[in-house]
Amino acid sequence: MIDREILLEKMKTSPYKPMRGKIIETKMLTDKEKFFRIELEGKINLAHEPGQFVMVSIFGYAEAPISICSSPTDKGFFDLTVRNVGTLTNAMHKLDKGDTIGIRGPFGRGFPIDNMFGYDLVIVAGGLGIVPLRSLIRYVMSQRNDFGYVQILLGCKTPKDFLFWQETNEWMKRAEIKSNCTVDMADPDWKGNVGLITTLIPGVDINPARTYAVVVGPPIMYKFVIKELLKKTIPDHQIIVSLERRMRCGLGKCGHCQIEGKYVCQSGPVFTYHELRDFKGECHEKTS
Repeated sequence: MIDREILLEKMKTSPYKPMRGKIIETKMLTDKEKFFRIELEGKINLAHEPGQFVMVSIFGYAEAPISICSSPTDKGFFDLTVRNVGTLTNAMHKLDKGDTIGIRGPFGRGFPIDNMFGYDLVIVAGGLGIVPLRSLIRYVMSQRNDFGYVQILLGCKTPKDFLFWQETNEWMKRAEIKSNCTVDMADPDWKGNVGLITTLIPGVDINPARTYAVVVGPPIMYKFVIKELLKKTIPDHQIIVSLERRMRCGLGKCGHCQIEGKYVCQSGPVFTYHELRDFKGECHEKTS
């Protein structure tokens, strides 16, 4: 039985029961974010899609949704990057190689990879948005012939806030990929662009009919980035965003992530702008 079938069987029999995950590598990326490489018990593959998430638990603490930041083509392990913002994430930051955590999932709808084959990609990451997008980028790198021209736009508050900086430099060296970075506030050593990430979009060369734009970042960013992408006449259904927030159980049972009858943990977290246009209230205000 293949790994994905094993995972599905586990989730069918007990979707609330975590699998055991062993931490095989850790690294502090910034003073707030810590990287974890996880190996599932039995060394089965997580069999996830880029854009999905897992529910992470520690005995005696709460459970929280964490985006997967490795590619499905990374076999035998998966990666998480955790910002220290609360009780569970603080406890995770105290863990190290050899410790174990509980894993449920993967959950949610990932990026529409099948629809994106053969298309050019514009990937826009603001701050922590690079975490789920790293999964997509690593997948595209491993299946490079399946996609067209790739452009990656990265934005952070300051240079020290960039995650995966070494990988970013490697992406920039690839001739068939164009990358550009910007910061809101520069330090004396910063030689790149200064300004909001929207300032990078007008200079991007796009064939709208054959381009998918994938955007992940702070909710306030979506409104302004999508406006700039629409000026490029990219079709609504080819603008992809992730609503990585307000999820609690991962199974659509608690209702905490519900927006107008849609459960973000199941219908999303990935949505097209075409789908979001009809959302009212908070989500609508942030994307129109």
